[in-house]
Amino acid sequence: MTTLIVFLSLIAFGAVLALLRIFRGPTLSDRVAALDIMNVIVTGVIVLFALIEENPLFLDIALVYAALSFLETVVVARYLEGRK
Repeated sequence: MTTLIVFLSLIAFGAVLALLRIFRGPTLSDRVAALDIMNVIVTGVIVLFALIEENPLFLDIALVYAALSFLETVVVARYLEGRK
């Protein structure tokens, strides 16, 4: 149980840092990278929840979320590339 609390605390700390970068990032690229980090953290939390609940449905949800977040990152990167 202590390991889970430490793990969740580290995830929350990482999420807070990523949120700070999203809101205060000096450039748009920094904000996009922070948003991608948030997506990875959310995917990890969904997988962790699937392991705790022993329900494989959440793994499917995590897989779809990861694929959509990857597409989001690619679309934003293409948009930023076209702006130059």
